[in-house]
Amino acid sequence: MSHSGLVRISAVEPRHNFVVRLTFTDGTVSDVDLEPLIWGPVFKRQRQDPDFFRRVTVDPISGTIAWPNDTDLDPDVLYARANGTYHEQASS
Repeated sequence: MSHSGLVRISAVEPRHNFVVRLTFTDGTVSDVDLEPLIWGPVFKRQRQDPDFFRRVTVDPISGTIAWPNDTDLDPDVLYARANGTYHEQASS
């Protein structure tokens, strides 16, 4: 675990479609569907090119998953999704 005490990602393994298996620094391992998270122009290549999507790696500095085009995802959101505690923000 990092010196800051935050849980981060230590390993990623692409599975099928937009699902990746994430291993976190607290030992949690979970398959997470990234499809709802990779939207908008910044993630266009990930959505359209399966080979590029599978090039996902762990950025050792930020402790999250990233792609070669300098895009990444918030590790706290990924951890919440892995643990089933992520809730879409309700509109008022």
